[in-house]
Amino acid sequence: MYSSLETIDIETGERDVVLTLPAHFEAPNWSPDGTYFLFNSGGRIFRLPVEGGEPELVDAGFAVRANNDHGISPDGKTLIISDGTEEGVSLIYTLPIEGGEPQRVTEHGPSYWHGVSPDGRTLVYTGLRNDDYDIYAISAEGGEETRLTTAPGLDDGPDYSPDGRYIYFNSVRTGTMQIYRMDAAGGNVEALTSDPYNDWFPHPSPDGQWIAFLSYEPDVEGHPANKDVMLRIIPAEGGEPRVLAHLFGGQGTINVPSWAPDSKQFAFVSYRLEE
Repeated sequence: MYSSLETIDIETGERDVVLTLPAHFEAPNWSPDGTYFLFNSGGRIFRLPVEGGEPELVDAGFAVRANNDHGISPDGKTLIISDGTEEGVSLIYTLPIEGGEPQRVTEHGPSYWHGVSPDGRTLVYTGLRNDDYDIYAISAEGGEETRLTTAPGLDDGPDYSPDGRYIYFNSVRTGTMQIYRMDAAGGNVEALTSDPYNDWFPHPSPDGQWIAFLSYEPDVEGHPANKDVMLRIIPAEGGEPRVLAHLFGGQGTINVPSWAPDSKQFAFVSYRLEE
């Protein structure tokens, strides 16, 4: 297995490979100051300069089972991770961006982080409660969680608009996985895509103009790895999706926010099984 961290220009579609390793890594975040990426591999979080180089391990204390749902607070000071217990239950933690001892945020699990409000005060995530996956919000300091979606079936991948008014997410409520938008407090849900593909993980650009997301072929269930997928973008208010790239990937490609601060590019991971 070879993994490549790439960036793509949303105007030209030009792709640039920043890092390739003979190992499995996932889910790049692009730092708010534009200087580095974060990604996960083998349960740990690594930091990489935007120009490439040698990945550096971030010391996350006891959190050594991090999955691909992690991110950076808007002020660049806090790392947010989803880390599994010994029993395999994902919980959300925060820690200093340079590393340190994680502080638990969610009481209940499994919980998978996906977005943070522009003021950094609220986290949104997907949680399994009462045998159903829904979207929840919670203070970044912890406390009581608020359920934002109630539709039967999987609601996943929540991410805030840069003005904090909306949350974009993907849902299977109509039978195929599509992209939706709702008010930040929940409610007023509207569909942004309605096509044959299964669309996952919407991420608004920092300038609020675009939504990047991942599309699987119609016959693919869930969001598995090692599939032929598309990276697509759509205007934030809705419209016709535009294909930016075809690649081999899926799970781990763009699970989390990965836009460059200037909204001209975003980062992703592609894979190949042989050299």
